[in-house]
Amino acid sequence: MLHQPRSPLAASIPAKLPDQRWQIAPIQLEQAEAIAQATNLSPLLAQVLLNRGMDTPEQIQAFLNPENQVLPSPLEDFPDLPLSLELLINAINSRQRIAICGDYDADGMTSTALLLRALRFLGAQVDYAIPSRMKDGYGINQRIVEEFYEDGIGLILTVDNGIAAYEPIARARELGLTVIITDHHDVPSQIPPANTILNPKLIAEDSPYRGLAGVGVAYILAVSLAQSLGKTQGLNQSLLELFTLGTIADLAPLTGVNRRWVRRGLQLLPKSKLAGVQALVQVAGLSGAKDLKPEAIGFRLGPRINAVGRLADPQIVIELLTTDEDGVALERAMQCEQINQQRQKLCEQIEQEAIALCEKGDIDIQGDRVLVVVQPNWHHGVIGIVASRLVERYGVPVFIGTYEEETDEEETADVETDEAGEVGGLSVSSAITSVAKIRGSARGIPEFNVFEALEFCRDCLEKHGGHKAAGGFSLKAENLTRFRAYLRAFAHQCLQPEHLKPLVEIDVAASLNQISYSLYAQIDALHPCGIANPDPVFWSAYVRVCEQKQIGKGHLKVTLQDETLSGGQKIQAIAWRWGNYHPLPRYLDVAYRLRLNEWNGEISVELELMGARLPARPSSLPGAFTEFMHKERFYTCNLFQNGSGKELQINNAEGKSLTVQKGQKVGILQEAHAGTRQVNVCQPPFYDLIKAALSALEGKTGI
Repeated sequence: MLHQPRSPLAASIPAKLPDQRWQIAPIQLEQAEAIAQATNLSPLLAQVLLNRGMDTPEQIQAFLNPENQVLPSPLEDFPDLPLSLELLINAINSRQRIAICGDYDADGMTSTALLLRALRFLGAQVDYAIPSRMKDGYGINQRIVEEFYEDGIGLILTVDNGIAAYEPIARARELGLTVIITDHHDVPSQIPPANTILNPKLIAEDSPYRGLAGVGVAYILAVSLAQSLGKTQGLNQSLLELFTLGTIADLAPLTGVNRRWVRRGLQLLPKSKLAGVQALVQVAGLSGAKDLKPEAIGFRLGPRINAVGRLADPQIVIELLTTDEDGVALERAMQCEQINQQRQKLCEQIEQEAIALCEKGDIDIQGDRVLVVVQPNWHHGVIGIVASRLVERYGVPVFIGTYEEETDEEETADVETDEAGEVGGLSVSSAITSVAKIRGSARGIPEFNVFEALEFCRDCLEKHGGHKAAGGFSLKAENLTRFRAYLRAFAHQCLQPEHLKPLVEIDVAASLNQISYSLYAQIDALHPCGIANPDPVFWSAYVRVCEQKQIGKGHLKVTLQDETLSGGQKIQAIAWRWGNYHPLPRYLDVAYRLRLNEWNGEISVELELMGARLPARPSSLPGAFTEFMHKERFYTCNLFQNGSGKELQINNAEGKSLTVQKGQKVGILQEAHAGTRQVNVCQPPFYDLIKAALSALEGKTGI
């Protein structure tokens, strides 16, 4: 019987792996052991806490038990909050009409719904408006202000926008309207002349409220108002649920009060009393879940909300989250589901088209250190998602855009074909020569600041905005060549060649034998995990890929075993969007997160692969051995000469061995626990397996 060679598959099958760079946190054994003893956590998770910047008992206890943290009053940390409450109370008491101006992303829509629910509950006359993503772009504008004025609105309340809208706010004040800005975006040099501004970027950096998303500011305002009026009963739970949805969907940091309140909200969502949340949970396939993790919102609920703002009318989501009628809620949730399916198809189509452009070889991604891809007929509402996927694939900053028609026909006619037709180094059809504007989205990598890059290019842009990791921009098509040149120059200032690979940040090394339900349960102490508090990422060296198969739309399901231990346990793993890397090499170092798999009443811990690389251990495959794949499984085989002629031996990962003499119809099958038996090798499945083995051996032995 043959023995499995303990060496990487790279010796016989070329490796197809993600081209990544691994950043493994430094090991702090003594401190990790001390923290583990103090917290009763695994030393692995103690190392994770150290990686998150917590190295004192006080910091760790505040993190593990956020409810014990003493919070300052929001009235102390937000200087304009008392006056904001006074203005709203006066408006409610005088029956003055209030209008909310929201935004079309999940943060803006949940913020709008939260304040609508709160203000209506508190007796206000309130309505709302959300600018169109396609027609208006982001934030309150002068048209909305004028319409509010004409409709008799006395007080404008912005949510998740307004801090950069100087001219519209100035116009509102000129018309005699009261304006309260609630926003969380970076503060520009010129602050709008609103009556009050509530923005965590304007408060102390060490405040626990500093990381609030737009919905968090709306939540503080609503709860403070209800407390001032003595009407909190029956309101707080629904507001906390909306806060949780918006905070996670907006990728706000899960630190400070966000961690504390999201933890509460996640316990409420599975048994939500909001008809819209119940319906959304139902269509997302989460009914019956005992609890929800942030990823359930980030990957299931949030996208269904965000898809509406990207492709359709945000009113659908506002009605979903404010209705108390089950029928209306289910109808709106089904609309969200249908729109999200449309969004998925668009993203997949655009992503494949963008990859095809990049793979042609006309774009020098490594040389430019930034990827600029522009095409006609791409939907602006989803290209930001595609940009994120391209960053994940290529590891460079991505600026992706699409052409939009210019309403001024005379101006459009002035655009020359060669200027409008250049697309990321490619030429496109003459069909787009009549368009004059490009509108796009950008996503960065850790070493590249998107907002600073757009500022660097401002001379050739019409509009731009964003922050370190993401942004949006628009420019005349005739400026595309300059824009690409500026971005290339900026990228060469801040990026080195070693930065141009997707980054996998890893917490600590672990053996697969350490992976257990007990360890998974301990990770709950770190939840909710998300931005600024990511799920722990472990890595294991020299594991064997026992089985692998493609599932779904381009995913891999694999079985792994630790080769460094005798009798190492096997564990299932999922690798999302890794279909292009199939088949994986036989031996790997893997980076992963833990996930729970519930199937037919059984619960098991699985791995979610984040990265893979060839082991450092050199290959030592004997020359007679060859490895091959057959029906999604790995085998080794050897053809050698014995006293009675040539003999073929085939082994699989389970320890089964098939031996057959050349020219014989009967072979010997040996199994680890069942002994040996004769089998007819002319019948399935043995005949096809032998053919595959001989084909693999052909190049090595000259048979």
